[in-house]
This record gives sequence, structure tokens and C-alpha cells, in this order.
Amino acid sequence: MQYKNSKKISFTASSVKKEFSSEQLTSYSGLSVTSDFINHCGIYRRLEHLFPTTRHNASRFSTAQILSSVLLASLCGVHRLKRIENFTFDALVSRLLKLPKNIDEDTIRRHLTGLGERGGARSLHELLLDFTGLQVSRCGLKRVTLDCDSSTFTVYGNQQGAEVGYNSHKKGSKSYHPPILCFVTEMKLLVNSWLRPGSSYTSNGVCEFVKETLAALPPQKVEKVFFRADSGFFNGGLFDLLEEGKHEYLVKVKLKNLKDLLTGQTWQPVDPRTATCRFIHQCSGWRNPPRMFYAVRIIKQMVEVDYFGEKQFVPEYEYFCYCSNLKGLDALQLHTLYGSRSESENWIEQTKNSLCAGKTITHDFG
Repeated sequence: MQYKNSKKISFTASSVKKEFSSEQLTSYSGLSVTSDFINHCGIYRRLEHLFPTTRHNASRFSTAQILSSVLLASLCGVHRLKRIENFTFDALVSRLLKLPKNIDEDTIRRHLTGLGERGGARSLHELLLDFTGLQVSRCGLKRVTLDCDSSTFTVYGNQQGAEVGYNSHKKGSKSYHPPILCFVTEMKLLVNSWLRPGSSYTSNGVCEFVKETLAALPPQKVEKVFFRADSGFFNGGLFDLLEEGKHEYLVKVKLKNLKDLLTGQTWQPVDPRTATCRFIHQCSGWRNPPRMFYAVRIIKQMVEVDYFGEKQFVPEYEYFCYCSNLKGLDALQLHTLYGSRSESENWIEQTKNSLCAGKTITHDFG
């Protein structure tokens, strides 16, 4: 008669004492402090609770240990499964995660693939939302700024979900396009992110993404949200969603006939090179009444043209147009406010390059 083994493989991360000696040298000495912070935040404990691992004869590692090794490897710029296997050879990594031996590539792949089949990716995403919501609650802010952006993650293989679509960096290459990233600007905190196939249009799913992000914020703490995003989020349904929640927004306008629309407006000069205007416009397909648009026109350069055989210099304009429900700000002030979101571009590059977002190659997990 066989008895089912119900014992779990427990995992508790350890803290490593740092010594300046010639024994057990490591290339990742700074990882000790990082791991202590992760442990202090309760992330290891949450992974252990979320993915309990039943002990079998061949089981040497818990799922929490596997995921923690991938997490620490990503922080160190390691994202290939074979390199993660080599990463766990390191004496410091082995002691931090209490590994009985190094984790081989096949074990990592089997665990991650199994999690994908059981909906583990969704569970990890919900863990991210719960954790970020807790951090926002602790900061005590009543009004937060959400900066949303998208970026193309180019891949060089046959990763699941990667497809050929618009890719300004590597035309014709497969990519996740574009992943949506949302930051709480005041905290420099990545609060939500989605990976999408390379063939996805920029605005696909933005309403569901923002709705999920807003739901992650603690309603008893955060009373108002200021949403700021590029033209990929120019969506009437999204504006309806934000207005229903009495939130503010500032989004860059994306229209096929935008230049013709702006040319016909009445412009008010601010200085010799700059002019502004505002107008009400109803886009096709939008349910609600027309919304307020604000635009800034700047002389980019003077170009020489031939007008009835006579040479003349005429201005070449550069236009910036925004849709917003903010009160008390003119077009130039909104243009300056939108420009301050440029810092989020740096955060996206850090997420992509420093944290290896979207680069760990294995089936469901990209």
C-alpha cells in the first residue's frame, strides 16, 4: 500500500554575514543586501505561501526557491536559463536561498512551465498588484500620478507570444509590442505591467489595464489619480473610465488628420516663436460629448520656398496637442507638465535593460 506524501518543502531565505577573507569569493557581494531587503518586504514569504511544494523523492527544490533564483538572477543581469543554472553555483546565492546544490536548467524550465500551465503567471501578477498596493498605502499619499508608457521588447528566438509587428528598433523582428508599464511617479514604483504579442496595436487593452491598475490602489488612502500618458493611450473609452472615477488626465493626441485640424485653429502668440490654442473636438466613435483639446505651435526652423518665382522664407511648425480635463492650466502649462514625464522613459529603460524585463526565455513566462 502506498501512502501519499503531504509534507511540504519549506523555504526561508537566510542572511549571510559578510567577511573580508579569501574564502568563498563571490562576484555578487551586493546581492546580500538586496536579498535582505527582499526578505524584509516579505516577498520570499509570499512566494512560499503562494506556491507550496509537496515533497517527493526526487524533489530537491521548492517552487519559491526556483522563482527566487530567477528574481535574484534578473537583478544581476542574468536571464538565460543556462546562465541561471551557473548563477546558482555561486556560494553566496546558494547560501542566501539555502540550496542543497545548484539548480539545473531542466529543473528551472520544468517548474516555470508547470506554473504556466496551472495559471502561475496570473498568480504572480496578482502578487505584484497586492505588493505595490501595499507600498502605495504605506506612503500616505492622497493624490498620486500614474505615468503610463509602452515600449517594444525585441526578442531573438521563438518565444511564446512574440510576433512580428511594428518595431522601430529592429524592423521585421519578433517582439512583445508594446508592453504597457505604469509607474507611481512620486514613488518611482512600477505598479503594473503587461506583456502583449508583437502584432498588438498600441491602444489594445488599455482600458482593462488602467482599470486593473486603479483597482490595485488602496481606495481608503488614494483619493485622486492624475493619469499621464503618450498618444498610445489616446482612447475615448479610457477617458470615460477616468472621468467616471473623477480622476484627472493628460494624454497626447493621436489623430490621422491632426495637422489639418490644428492648421485651421486660431492661435494666440506667446512669444515670437511660440503660439497656443485650445478648442473643443468630438472624435468619431466617442460616446460622450466633445472634449477640450490644447495645442502648442513652435517654429522649428525657417525654410526657403519658391513662391511665384520669388524666394521667400516661411516658418516650419512643430505641433504638440493634448487632451485633458485639468482645470486652471493653459496649453503651455500643460505642455510643460507633460514634458516632466520624460523621467519615466528612463525608468522603462532601466526595467528593460537593468532588470531584464521580458527576457527570461521559457514558454508562458516569455
